[in-house]
Amino acid sequence: MAEGAKRPVKKVMQPLVIPRNAAEEQRLKLERLMRNPEKQVPILEKPRDWAPRPPPEFVRDVMGSSAGAGSGEFHVYRHLRRREYMREEFMEKQAAQQRLEDEFQRKLDNNRRVAEEKTEKRRKKRQKLKEKKILVKKAKNELTKTTEGPDEDSSSKEEVKTSKEKVDDSEELSFVMGGR
Repeated sequence: MAEGAKRPVKKVMQPLVIPRNAAEEQRLKLERLMRNPEKQVPILEKPRDWAPRPPPEFVRDVMGSSAGAGSGEFHVYRHLRRREYMREEFMEKQAAQQRLEDEFQRKLDNNRRVAEEKTEKRRKKRQKLKEKKILVKKAKNELTKTTEGPDEDSSSKEEVKTSKEKVDDSEELSFVMGGR
């Protein structure tokens, strides 16, 4: 070859691979996409829902019931009838879809309301438990103040200590059994 001539670049032929299952097909598509990562990937948008044309406000081609109607009038009538049936079916589907959407929203609202009621009930229960704990602490403090008197003997102090332990055990939460 001449000094300034360029050599033709040979393109490597890819072997034909037939995917045997969906996973292999997906792998092949992913490999093809990753060969050129800078290339834009087209992402298709959802097509718009079909909607029928609205019925005409004024019908100019009114068909009469005369016996002189041509042979083509039946086809025009059939087409108009089919279009009207499609429009009615579309409206029925839309109404059914709207009913389902309304029912779904009612269920969501109902579930939200029930959850709020449960939360409120549990909140009140926690508040009562807090108040009960505070009352128990106050009672303990009062017991310790009354038992620290100089004229009390040691046996009464032991009885007060055991009564304190009983109060503590009854108010302590038991997570193992799930009770109080």
